[in-house]
Amino acid sequence: MSAEEPLAGLQLRCGGEIPGPIAIPELRELVAKARRRQLKLASTVRAVDGDERISAWVDVIPNSGKDTGCSLHLAGWQSAPLVDVSEQVESERNIAIVRQAAEITARLDANQHIITADGRTTDGQLLVQTYSANVGKAWTDFVEIVGNSHEQPLHWRLLDGAIVRFTGSPRNWRVTLVPLGNSKPGNDGFELYLTAEELSAAPPVVTAAPRGPAVAIGREVAPVLRQPIARIIANAETIRSKLAGPLAEEYSNYAADIAAAGEHLLALVDDLSDLEVVEAETFSTAPDKIDLGDVARRAAGILGVRAKEKEITLVAPQESELLAATGEFRRVLQVLLNLVGNAINYSPKGSQIWLRLEEVGDTATITVADQGQGLSQDQQARVFKKFERLGRGGDGGSGLGLYISRKLARAMNGDLVVESEPGKGARFTLSLPGAA
Repeated sequence: MSAEEPLAGLQLRCGGEIPGPIAIPELRELVAKARRRQLKLASTVRAVDGDERISAWVDVIPNSGKDTGCSLHLAGWQSAPLVDVSEQVESERNIAIVRQAAEITARLDANQHIITADGRTTDGQLLVQTYSANVGKAWTDFVEIVGNSHEQPLHWRLLDGAIVRFTGSPRNWRVTLVPLGNSKPGNDGFELYLTAEELSAAPPVVTAAPRGPAVAIGREVAPVLRQPIARIIANAETIRSKLAGPLAEEYSNYAADIAAAGEHLLALVDDLSDLEVVEAETFSTAPDKIDLGDVARRAAGILGVRAKEKEITLVAPQESELLAATGEFRRVLQVLLNLVGNAINYSPKGSQIWLRLEEVGDTATITVADQGQGLSQDQQARVFKKFERLGRGGDGGSGLGLYISRKLARAMNGDLVVESEPGKGARFTLSLPGAA
């Protein structure tokens, strides 16, 4: 209905009017979510304004009473020149996934001190309230960092990816720190995202001597590995960016290779952690009513730049295409990102990948179809097996993605199947129970 600068100017430059519908896509989505849930939400919103990238922290507060509108409060408005997105593809993809899945968010200053905090989960409310009551203090003062006893706060790269626990929640929480600032990462503060891990199963009662060593990757190995790997990546990035001083270009390239290898190793640790979770007897999902069309569009949006780099066109469902299903949003998004990511990896330049919705009786399905080389009958029989890569090399994959994806689909009372012929592409179909 009304707005002050600089939001008013951005609204007009994005093609909107005042009064009129919000024309800034991320802001419109955040406001719609707050109105549907009738909850206060806070998040960083981004937009492109000509040759600049705009970002701001936005609090959306639904109005009380019969008024269905919202009040918006903006902080930390920043503008920076657009950069070559090809340098940020993987980072932007991972951050977008985290923003969807995170249940606790906070804005920190350059010293990792709390500015604001928000949350949408019951067992995290105590931490959110504690953060809100302790503005100006380090966020690490109120959590336990698993496997770490060093003085806090550490360098942000060493905390990014750590596992934390806190009073009021039985779950472990994964940390994601997004640095803000163009001249130096973190110079303008950080976005903090906490994403819940699965509930830890109760320790089993041992009645006989085990036949071999039983190692819990997610609970035991991953927390131990994350810090040294993060340190390797942080040091390699420091060398690569020449922050410590001038360096020959070839050594900068070596450091970039080291950082990339470290990122790949962290991804492998994540896959092994997911493998442990889905194979646990106590594993279950949190089904809810979701729109498969919305999840498909989000997956296509996250991977759109990566597809464009390979000159591949992603054909996602239109905004008007809706298909209600029952499933856990972040798990369905995880499956679709794996399917679309694989399709991009194995599709030729100039081809297309389609995400198609279909309702079959009481079942909702989405199919990811590509124009790649396809799979033989033997390959189709093996593609969902653990560590199966069908003889392909060089893509950095662990061979666990499809195995985990099928496990997730079946945990949501659905399934994941493949249809293909050599030379005619592949069609992976995720099916889930429908929703009224």
